[in-house]
Amino acid sequence: MIPHGVEIFVGLEPIDLRWGFERLSGLVETRLERPARSGALCVFFGRRRTALKVLFYDGTGLCLFYKRLDTGCFQVPQGLEEGATHLVVEEHVLEELLDRLRVEAPRRGPRPH
Repeated sequence: MIPHGVEIFVGLEPIDLRWGFERLSGLVETRLERPARSGALCVFFGRRRTALKVLFYDGTGLCLFYKRLDTGCFQVPQGLEEGATHLVVEEHVLEELLDRLRVEAPRRGPRPH
């Protein structure tokens, strides 16, 4: 479902989920310092983490995906650095996040054997 090789940015600071295309595009450009129409998937959470929005450009226009959970909340990954505003993740991490699985931030350095 998620295109292979696409950049995925997860915003760590909660937003007002009433915001639409223009406000979220502005967040992408100011917080992530990336063009909103770069093709990357940008994930934003509400304060209670019961809902999220994903903003992305499909080549013809901006798209906005909204998911609200019936029960429970999303487990927002923690940033690697103190004060981090976003996290770059791989496709499988976003899929796990959308499926409400607990995900952890990727670790830097060699992977344990």
